[in-house]
Amino acid sequence: MHFAQHSEHYRTCVSDIFRWAKVRSVLTALLGALIWVAGAAHGGADSIETGSLETGSIEAGSIQNGAFELEIVAPGNYVHYGTHDDRSRQNLGDQANIGFIVGERCVLVFDGGGSLPVGRALLNALREVTDKPICYVVISHVHPDHIFGVAALTADDPVIIGHENLPRQLAARGKFYREALERDLGELAAGSDIVMPTKTVAAGETITVDIGDREIDIRAWPPAHTDHDVSIFDRSTSTLWLADLLFVEHTPVLDSNITGFLAVMQTLRGTEARHYVPGHGRSSAAWPAVLDAQQRYFEVILKETRRAIRENVRLMDAVNQIGLSEADQWVNFETYHRRNVTTAYTELEWE
Repeated sequence: MHFAQHSEHYRTCVSDIFRWAKVRSVLTALLGALIWVAGAAHGGADSIETGSLETGSIEAGSIQNGAFELEIVAPGNYVHYGTHDDRSRQNLGDQANIGFIVGERCVLVFDGGGSLPVGRALLNALREVTDKPICYVVISHVHPDHIFGVAALTADDPVIIGHENLPRQLAARGKFYREALERDLGELAAGSDIVMPTKTVAAGETITVDIGDREIDIRAWPPAHTDHDVSIFDRSTSTLWLADLLFVEHTPVLDSNITGFLAVMQTLRGTEARHYVPGHGRSSAAWPAVLDAQQRYFEVILKETRRAIRENVRLMDAVNQIGLSEADQWVNFETYHRRNVTTAYTELEWE
């Protein structure tokens, strides 16, 4: 039996078993790991030739060569936009939006991408921009498309910063994620190791670091996309890097708490940002209107899940009924949507 072919059925069955056992924390961790393996194994388009993650010179506001490109979204803020395709040997796990901010003294990197080769490509791009050392690497959360490239970014001995819950999640999921990466990339996964944070930020708190005439706020959030999301805000350009607190085009992913995610989004709307970087996808919409589509998606799930629970619809049936009106609005809907419904259902049934 091929795991990718049957993962949806398996996740649904596991969800019901654990629901009746009332061990929601175990369910969340298990499904969080399974969904990323299922998504990676699904098989994506050959959008990036293996080994092509290199960079060239700065041209017209970007750094590009082949498939790897940096865009300057605000002065000193450089972003590489990942693909929506599933992880493969062709794209090397280059799925998340990652990048860095350059100060007068040093550089802060936000996420490292889905493998060591992606992290190396990011580092090469960074070196085309500046020879200043990397003094901080911020890991937004545990999902594998954000973490494995960090291993390429440690030569300058930067401070590795994450949410206070990140070490626990890396310890719980890291081995499983690493085995899945090796399955998908084979020998190309070599060196894609887990890097643990050396400094953590408590949930609900913000710390500020100075990279040289440029202060960056690093904020740790209460449960939303995960239970350990971190965002950063460049004060000098009012640029907000959200990681997976914002999905554009790509189906939003819920790995924690739907009511919490909606509450965090409401708080985010109060941020006075001139520029923003989602965790996946891109948009020309103004801030904070760009949040509207994701909010609508989660509100549909919230409303229809509560109704299903009131009407005693079983979880195994609910995942095939709830939120289907959103199917045409998002990429990768079949891969992630039912899992989101499962997570929401197991939360809301105990309201």
